[in-house]
Amino acid sequence: MKKLKKIPAFASEQEEAEFWLTHSTVDYVDWSKAKKVRMPNLKPSTKTISLRLPEFLLEDIKIMANRRDVPYQSLIKMMLADAVSRKS
Repeated sequence: MKKLKKIPAFASEQEEAEFWLTHSTVDYVDWSKAKKVRMPNLKPSTKTISLRLPEFLLEDIKIMANRRDVPYQSLIKMMLADAVSRKS
């Protein structure tokens, strides 16, 4: 049986992400003992961005969002997620 390395403590999510980009989990985790878990209240990390849109496009999006009774920012996120998932 292979001796596993200890996963270091990370100061931030960014630091952890950078660590895993250069290290294999095989050296740190015994995946044969892994169990499925559900985290229904977990919210993904988000980042605020500035996006410039033509006014007519933003107005059309706001009208669509109003018809669906959702905030227009949420509709934009749903539309982007749908477009990205179709490209995968």
